[in-house]
Amino acid sequence: MKIIDTIPFFVYNYLPSLRFLRHYYNKYPDVFKEYFLYHCKDNEERHKQSISKYPQIFSTIKQTHENIVPIIKEIEEEYFSIYQVSFPIEVNLIVGGFGSNAYTYRQIIPNITFALEKLSPESNHLKTIVAHEFGHATHNIISNDTGIDWTKIQWNSPLTWLYQEGAATHFSRRTVPDLHPSIYFSFNDGGYEWLSFAEANKQDVKLGFAKDLATCTPQDIYREWFSINGGEKFGHSRLGYFLGDMLFQHQISQLGEMSAIVAWKDQHFEEKVNNWLCY
Repeated sequence: MKIIDTIPFFVYNYLPSLRFLRHYYNKYPDVFKEYFLYHCKDNEERHKQSISKYPQIFSTIKQTHENIVPIIKEIEEEYFSIYQVSFPIEVNLIVGGFGSNAYTYRQIIPNITFALEKLSPESNHLKTIVAHEFGHATHNIISNDTGIDWTKIQWNSPLTWLYQEGAATHFSRRTVPDLHPSIYFSFNDGGYEWLSFAEANKQDVKLGFAKDLATCTPQDIYREWFSINGGEKFGHSRLGYFLGDMLFQHQISQLGEMSAIVAWKDQHFEEKVNNWLCY
């Protein structure tokens, strides 16, 4: 694992100007190409909004940076201890434009980026989001080691997204145990109400997703169920994460943990998930 840490350059050279931001982005072109391609708008209006917000959280960014570096190494060691996986990846630490807080790249063994302006500096919050993103990588590494045929995976299927998020949530719970259940979804202390709603309405949530799966485009499903900008159906966004966790825990109860991790290689995987959704 290699950490590409862009934070010192940002913190020690920061000027509230578009010119500085462009210089910062151009210094790490590969990192920010992925970020602006999929996770944040790259336009003057967005950058000006970011410049207006940075002064309020500058000290928080520095605190988050101080805390997250040892946590990344701690989580890496925990995954090796439990699952014997190593991470031949790059982990990028950036200050972004208030887009995604963390994400994996679209690779079989994916690099990971954390955008510190969107993260809580509190230790347990950082541990859960780091563990979640490393969970995505672990899911792929273990699957790859079993000889999965990646060309058969339906990457644009909402059923695959459910499974990926369920697996990552499971891995985060294994590697960072005994926290309040909501933190594994919200990565902060603000998810209590969200989780209470999801648990009280789990069957309606499940059926709602099944209906959308039959009538909506994958893009619409992603926005409603996986994006922070969704939530029109139930008044809560990102319920796909809760549903994915339900699905993955069901698979563990049926198959055992290791078989559940690689269940998406089964040619009947989507049929089985559809059956679960309608059960």
